[in-house]
Amino acid sequence: MSEEANKKQYSADSIQALEGMEHVRMRPSMYIGDVGVRGLHHLVYEVVDNSIDEAMAGYCDAIEVIINEDNSITVKDNGRGIPVGLHKKEGVSALEVVMTKIGAGGKFDKDSYKVSGGLHGVGVSCVNALSNHLRATVYREGKIWEQEYEKGKALYPVKSIGESNDTGTVVTFIPDDTIFTQTTEYSYETLANRMRELAYLNKGITITLTDKRNKDEKGEFIHETFHSEEGLKEFIKFLDGNREPLIQSVISMEGEKNGIPVEVAMVYNTGYTENLHSYVNNINTHEGGTHLSGFRRGLTTTLKKYADNSGMLDKLKFEISGDDFREGLTAIVSVKVAEPQFEGQTKTKLGNREVTSAVSQAVSEMLTDYLEEHPEDAKQIVEKVKLAAQARHAAAKAREMVQRKNPMSVGGLPGKLSDCSEQDPTKCEVFLVEGDSAGGTAKQGRDRNFQAILPLRGKILNVEKAMQHKVFENEEIKNIYTALGVTIGTEEDSKALNLEKLRYHKVVIMCDADVDGSHIETLILTFFFRYMRELIEGGHVYIATPPLYLVKKGAKRRYAWNDKERDEIVSSMNGGASIQRYKGLGEMNAEQLWDTTMNPEFRTLRQVSIENATESDRIFSMLMGDEVPPRREFIEKNAVYANIDA
Repeated sequence: MSEEANKKQYSADSIQALEGMEHVRMRPSMYIGDVGVRGLHHLVYEVVDNSIDEAMAGYCDAIEVIINEDNSITVKDNGRGIPVGLHKKEGVSALEVVMTKIGAGGKFDKDSYKVSGGLHGVGVSCVNALSNHLRATVYREGKIWEQEYEKGKALYPVKSIGESNDTGTVVTFIPDDTIFTQTTEYSYETLANRMRELAYLNKGITITLTDKRNKDEKGEFIHETFHSEEGLKEFIKFLDGNREPLIQSVISMEGEKNGIPVEVAMVYNTGYTENLHSYVNNINTHEGGTHLSGFRRGLTTTLKKYADNSGMLDKLKFEISGDDFREGLTAIVSVKVAEPQFEGQTKTKLGNREVTSAVSQAVSEMLTDYLEEHPEDAKQIVEKVKLAAQARHAAAKAREMVQRKNPMSVGGLPGKLSDCSEQDPTKCEVFLVEGDSAGGTAKQGRDRNFQAILPLRGKILNVEKAMQHKVFENEEIKNIYTALGVTIGTEEDSKALNLEKLRYHKVVIMCDADVDGSHIETLILTFFFRYMRELIEGGHVYIATPPLYLVKKGAKRRYAWNDKERDEIVSSMNGGASIQRYKGLGEMNAEQLWDTTMNPEFRTLRQVSIENATESDRIFSMLMGDEVPPRREFIEKNAVYANIDA
């Protein structure tokens, strides 16, 4: 057998067992992040990652994900099938090794996989350990092989259950409800967002998602098919679909630099926000890293050189900075790295130094060619950069005004802020309340020891459509910065936030439960997402959930948060009940507001998190942008969660 053919062999001996997995069930968060909603969905991603690895190696082009009626998950692929032969070292089938030994997998054998995603090979065995039941079915070598497990332990040796000429792997698992105590119910939308992302990142693969728990109007199971022929180019169009384009074409490239596969797509829009998304082996690197540094370097040096040579910057009285080149830019950078080194707080920051020059070189070549071939677009981009530079200088002055107040001195706090007496930020919370009337009620109802109130006047600025200096000049936004005690980043990194002096570790948005309240809530969330994302990522942002109804009968008083609860309460009272519909927080007295919405013992706070940064970016741009049809479609699709008054 030739050396090349030998390399392509994916057999039992390709599987390496690195360490035991006894401790996965005892410390699951060490392996999958957490045991809440995010960790639950991560189980699916780990199994799908195995199939994606087969696709990246060139052996699979179809993946099927099914949410079954009992909330179990099935993942099928048409790859080579996990090897089933005897593993020499372990003395059992390679399939059993992969499924029951942490760190076991072909990913550690460089001859089997050049690059791979997932949690460094801990994936499918972790899923097995954290499942009540898992069945692995393998189509390989003309036969169908099967093994079942409970809580990570094999119920019987791998056995042949039939014959087939197909190849591939089918994994069905049901999460262990003694570990995932918060919920074992899968979100179709969350899984759909990730499958769509994977389809864009791995063009040519077809991924189908089916939800057997729900049917559409035709009586068919809810399902979607994700497939992309153009990869990141299509991804950019999807993400930027709700923004007004500055240039008509997507600038893109795909190739290999210094042995590293690099794919980049970017486009400019007329907006003012920068949206950069980066991936390493299909993993979303939220904290960036060397590939993002390479992109920024390549972009800045190439555009600056072009702008200088064009003479368009001759009359500009100040220097252009890196930020100016990225205003109104949406870009995706995807690299495949054989041995990625991750750093940062959440291990999503790429540390491989060799990637910087590879991406920088790729971006520089791509942009140089594009600017030469599209002189009109090039002119539009440079004009946009000039405007951004002028706005940045205006923003620097506005930023100084915000910073000039010392947030820790009493005189520096906003006049409308009713502060709390507790000095420990970890015990403090601030409510951002819509309007003076509701603010007054909240002040009376709160616990002054640890709850602060900051009333906001009307609808704050829509930052999605505002220049940066307008954001920093806005009175309500200045009050939020000052009340929270956070400092705004430097001119070089204008949106970096220093949370060292954050005065409250819970920031609670409390608005009326009506259409206007929802709009104000979305405006505030958009501001946090664009300018204080670190607050959301740190788990500091919450949304209060005031009740919609008060149901009374005699001395009985019960609150309802939706129509279904209201109807159930009315039914339990056997008629004669009166219903009060709260139009706003101001209609409640202080005691009612405390009992239902502010008292930590009884209230419900929804923590705001960013499950998928690219999807969050798309939704905020759609909700707060100029395009009406997609916004209407989103509201109609999600109307079951909204209460819209006639």
